[in-house]
Amino acid sequence: MKAEDFPPLVIDYRGTRLAGVDEVGRGPLVGPVMAAAVILDPAAPIDGLTDSKKLTARRREALDAKIRERAQAFAVAEASPGEVDALNIYHATHLAMRRAIDALAPAAEYLLVDGNRLPGHHVPGQAVVKGDARHPAIAAASILAKVARDAGMLALDARHPDYGFARHKGYPTPEHLAALARLGALPEHRRSFAPVKRQLNPR
Repeated sequence: MKAEDFPPLVIDYRGTRLAGVDEVGRGPLVGPVMAAAVILDPAAPIDGLTDSKKLTARRREALDAKIRERAQAFAVAEASPGEVDALNIYHATHLAMRRAIDALAPAAEYLLVDGNRLPGHHVPGQAVVKGDARHPAIAAASILAKVARDAGMLALDARHPDYGFARHKGYPTPEHLAALARLGALPEHRRSFAPVKRQLNPR
């Protein structure tokens, strides 16, 4: 998609440092929740930006490289499995988002955040439901977060190949649940998530 192809979105901001913010990894049983923030450069548009889930891995990686090359600013951050367990996934997601926003240089002046809630940051902004399909900066953030988290799952797969992380990326698929039952939980598993909690505390 080109920027002009996105559906109209009313934004109460007329400056130049608008950051799109999105997260990836709320549902998996293992690994961090990742967030990204991106300030696109209007003078260097990027064709093909859309919701990262609609793209092939190869296309996401190509767009990831273009975003990193052309954006005014970008940052990727995470909240660890331990933070997910301590805070819950909702608050950990917002923590990762705030970390990504804080890491932008130059700093954002306004935020467009995918979802229905802002992450509690001092920079003003608005939440946009299905924002990764409604604004190119949010789509760019979704791509950076997805590529980063998938890379982490590939690295975890290299260390623990019997769990199948390269295939299911940590989501609770039958393959993952079977490996969890057979092999037990890793330190990277989220202990507060029900399938992991059941494996650690069988009745």
